[in-house]
Amino acid sequence: MREIPMYTLEGVKDADVTTHWFQTEDGLGLSFLRFNRGPADEAVVIIHGLTTSTDMFIMPEHENLVTHLLDRGYNDVWCLDNRMSNRHSYNLFKHRWTLDDVALYDYPPALATVRDHVGDRPIHVISHCLGATSFSMSLFAGLVDVTSLVVNSVSITPRVPTWSRLKLTFAPAMVDHVLGFPYLNPRWSEDPGFTRGELFSRVVSFFHRECDVPACHMLSMMWGTGWPALYHHENLADVTHRRGADLYGATSMNYYRHVGKMLRAGQAVKYAVGDPTYDRLPNNYFRDAPDVTTPILFMTGDENRVFSDSNVVAFERLDRIVPGLHELSVIPGYGHQDPFMGKNVAHDIFPLIIEFLDRHRDGSVRRSVRGPVTA
Repeated sequence: MREIPMYTLEGVKDADVTTHWFQTEDGLGLSFLRFNRGPADEAVVIIHGLTTSTDMFIMPEHENLVTHLLDRGYNDVWCLDNRMSNRHSYNLFKHRWTLDDVALYDYPPALATVRDHVGDRPIHVISHCLGATSFSMSLFAGLVDVTSLVVNSVSITPRVPTWSRLKLTFAPAMVDHVLGFPYLNPRWSEDPGFTRGELFSRVVSFFHRECDVPACHMLSMMWGTGWPALYHHENLADVTHRRGADLYGATSMNYYRHVGKMLRAGQAVKYAVGDPTYDRLPNNYFRDAPDVTTPILFMTGDENRVFSDSNVVAFERLDRIVPGLHELSVIPGYGHQDPFMGKNVAHDIFPLIIEFLDRHRDGSVRRSVRGPVTA
């Protein structure tokens, strides 16, 4: 029995919640959950990473990001579930989408949907993981324009630990062509009966003795390097740790292939260079960086075992191109996922985000005077 129901909205109180659907140019139906507490001077859009969803921002077991924003006067919060979300079924089959598809097809109509409701009011975006990478790609390609942007863990210079790089090199072909799995799923240990997925989960758990939650073991295999890899156990509420199979979903391998290509290039690049389908995306995402006026807060845990120092490198590189526009916040004692899903994030993390949003709230300040910040 679940301790917390799947897809629950109980984590956000006293808000009008509506669902807003939109279509992508390549023919997918995607959605927002909008949380509103009345008149607002701006909107905040929140974007999850690969295999997570809106649920990571509305968790009832601790003060979540949506509630934190609403309680501090950001009365119009939109949580996007893009094609990487586990609230949609698109990852439950083998496909050939890459982050190019997310950047090109998901975000322009998503932002247009919000614009239809908020008019010319400022829009701020808070993003995480490959949601942050793909949204940054869309921004630096000139496909979207927002007032401010927060990117957690990674952006346009992905970097990973050595073991993760090896996994990204060999795992996609192994999973697709040797094991024959259409996707990897952290929930496989809960399969009824005896399945190949359950057997695979047991093998993975044999090498992960740091806890007794099979989904946690699978997530460490799927993402990053460590025991565990995604977060620090001590940063999570016990119930959050136990319900990992609900908070993270399945994924097929092509997103991993794209990340691997970016690692080899040292920055975000198109997966299929020369394919005219993606001509609207640049070959070099730093090419037009001097023209991007959106201030970005690069945020990362100092013990990030998934994307290591990716955001430090991105900030330093951009700060040489446009000095003073962007900011860096390195959070002690946190990893990749726990800056949003940890039990103490309302005290340790969210004030950094609010302070950044407050300074850019009216949309009139497009260049910051601040440099690196260590939380």
